[in-house]
Amino acid sequence: MSIQKKSKINLDSFKKQVVTAAISGLIVVSPLSISAQESLEARISAMEKALSALKSEASKENKTKQTKASEKHTYAFGGFIKATASISDYSDGDLASGNVGRDFYIPGLIPVGGASEGNHFDFSAKETRINFKSNHELANGDKLMSFIEMDFLLSPGGNERVSNSYNPRVRHAFFKYNNWLFGQTWSTFQDVGALPESVDFLASPDGIIFERQPMVRYTNGPWQVALENSESTVTPFGGGSRIVTDDSGTPDFVLKYTHKADWGHLSAAALIRTLAYENGSIDDTESSNGLSITGKFKVGDKNDIRLNLATGSGMGRYAGLNTANGAVLDVNGNLNAIDSSLYAVAFRHHWNSQWRTNIIISGMTIDNDTALTGTGVTESVNSYQINFLYSPVAKLTLGFGILDATRELESGQDGDMTRYIFSAKYGF
Repeated sequence: MSIQKKSKINLDSFKKQVVTAAISGLIVVSPLSISAQESLEARISAMEKALSALKSEASKENKTKQTKASEKHTYAFGGFIKATASISDYSDGDLASGNVGRDFYIPGLIPVGGASEGNHFDFSAKETRINFKSNHELANGDKLMSFIEMDFLLSPGGNERVSNSYNPRVRHAFFKYNNWLFGQTWSTFQDVGALPESVDFLASPDGIIFERQPMVRYTNGPWQVALENSESTVTPFGGGSRIVTDDSGTPDFVLKYTHKADWGHLSAAALIRTLAYENGSIDDTESSNGLSITGKFKVGDKNDIRLNLATGSGMGRYAGLNTANGAVLDVNGNLNAIDSSLYAVAFRHHWNSQWRTNIIISGMTIDNDTALTGTGVTESVNSYQINFLYSPVAKLTLGFGILDATRELESGQDGDMTRYIFSAKYGF
């Protein structure tokens, strides 16, 4: 036999010995009185289970990575910077420095029964707004979004003496999960899409439903139903300062239907709520309801007409920035709902890609029982305005507007306000 064959035989023998020793090493040390074959099979089975577990974990990790890859998440920061200057002239009185009625038109604050003190000039950037938004498309098909927004109007801090520093305030703070909304945003009774455009912070507030508040809202196609924050405002018997009760025991209920088409949209909304006041011997509730019809109608490619109509009993804070309260107390401490109606019509015309004009007519009438409210309460407010907006580039708008408004009391006294408004706004 050759040396090469001997080496091959010895190598084969060595391999067999190594394999035998390895197998023997797996079975010899077992303290149990079982056969070597059974011990080997048990250990192989354990190794197979461990391998299977490792494969399962790897599969789960891979599925998790695939799931995350299929989800979509977007985040956006936005808002605008806006500087507004105004010159106001009041025929029958004055609004003191720092009064919110000097920041923008609030119908119930037009002075009545006083003496004119000349023009007032105001200039601020308090309308500046910042917001953050996130959108999430989950792997199971669900959709989740969040939105929070702040500006610097109506805050208690700030003055015009040195730094013009103003505190931020929460405008919107809500999230949506599929068809459900939770948090604070525009009331379902309001139609944001029908609000007129203006250089002022808020156009035609005397003729629109306007409210932001916490709510739970469900949307299904054109239908929306919501339970919203409740609050009652009451006029004392004989007149006097507004009472904000905070005594309502049930949320306000709103049902809304919106029809959308190529020509624009038309919405109808119903409000049902309970007014309540409890204070000492007074403990009463009163039902309240309102109906709103709103819409935006296209005229040509870019122009449009915007319509707001509303009427109801006890709408109070929802209508005309709370120009009228929801109810008045009688001599026995019982609540009586106050009826009111309002309207706003606006026409927007684009002269070209940079220039546009808005003409707005609006007003509100209140059916007071003067035997209960007295004659010092508002009977009606009306306003007319025209504004010109110029956008030299995208997201930048320069504006000028003229606003004339009148407020009349049940006594027959009235007061006028004429305001010239200049604004510069950059959105981001």
